[in-house]
Parts: sequence; C-alpha cells; structure tokens
Amino acid sequence: MIKLNKISKVYRTKTIETTALNEIDLHIPKGEFLSIMGPSGCGKSTLLNIMGLLDEPSDGSILVSGQSIKNYASRETSKFRNQKLGFIFQSFHLIPDLSVLDNVELPLLYRNVSSKDRKQMASAALESVGLANRKSHFPSQLSGGQKQRVAIARAIVGNPEIILADEPTGNLDSVMGNEVMDILTKLNTQNGTTIVMVTHDESMAKKTHRLVRLYDGSQVA
Repeated sequence: MIKLNKISKVYRTKTIETTALNEIDLHIPKGEFLSIMGPSGCGKSTLLNIMGLLDEPSDGSILVSGQSIKNYASRETSKFRNQKLGFIFQSFHLIPDLSVLDNVELPLLYRNVSSKDRKQMASAALESVGLANRKSHFPSQLSGGQKQRVAIARAIVGNPEIILADEPTGNLDSVMGNEVMDILTKLNTQNGTTIVMVTHDESMAKKTHRLVRLYDGSQVA
C-alpha cells in the first residue's frame, strides 16, 4: 500500500543543512496498522507528511497504492490525495464557524458529489464514530474526544484506502485516547483500512500490528 525506498529529507539554508530523514526503507502492506515512535524532532511527522504527499523527499522514491506520484502535476497529486488518503491531526483542525456535519463534508467538496449525497455520507461517517446526535453542534460545543471523533469522521467520509494519523490521542486523556484507538482499530479490522499512526504513547503503539522507531532521522527498529 505504501512503499518507501531510501527516502531522505534535507532542509537547507544559506548557512546550515539539517537532515530530517536518512534513507528510510519501509514497506506497509494493505490492511496493516503501523505505529511510528521516536523522540521529538526525530522525523516522525516529516515521514508522515511525505507518505501523505504533503511534502516531497530530497532523495528516494515513494509508491502509494501502487502508484508513483513523482511526475504528477500539483492538481493531480491533490486529487489523488483526496481520493486515497484520510488525515487525522493532534490538534483536530476543525473549522470553528462550521457545524460538525459541514466539517465532515469538507473532503467531499473536491469531488463530484451532490449536496444531498454529501450530507448522507457525512451523517453516516458521524454515526460510525458515535456522534450522529452532534451533527448540528459546533466544535466549541464538543469535548476533546468528541472533536477527535469528528476529525476521524472527516478522514473516513470519502472511504480512503489509507489513514495517516499524527498523534491522534496526544491531546486526550487516557479514557478518550482509548476510545479513539478503539475506533481506529475497528476501521482497520472491519474495513481493512491501512493506518499509519505517529505516537509518543507506548501503550497506544502496542495496540497496532507493528512498531517502527526513528532516531535522528534514521530507522532504528
């Protein structure tokens, strides 16, 4: 589902060169739930952004869903990302002035989906995360755990093959964190969704199929 071959990422300025990733080789098969751990600044989020086609490697190649995006135009990459990938962020990234339902609908605005179908699909996604009764609320009216469930609904509304989650339980207490992990595990086991999760929490990582560790931009386990 995702194949990285000698992926490196170097940030350069006039006076300094910083290596964020150093020749990462990683194969993530369809249906795997993978977690990535490591200290702050080790390259975890950079790696996730490259997998999500939000950033480009300095060297190496990447295949997502069997396709190389190297020669895609920006518009083609955006379309591919919208159709194949779902994103979950630590800080939720919900739009405060939109209702829960409208927030979940957002990825569908970039597809040829009617307003009626968008609302039906968004409602179904909210029901799957246990928030069907909150669709008219606004983000400020929700708890942290509820906001993250809305973010998950937004990520899955377009039925992506892959979900990339950056610290999805990082801003939650242990009870809410476990609820979010239960939802992700259900998506993986019942829908076969491939999930890659960055986390600092060893207990959450142990709930996934495999753990990859990074240190100073290199894969160490």
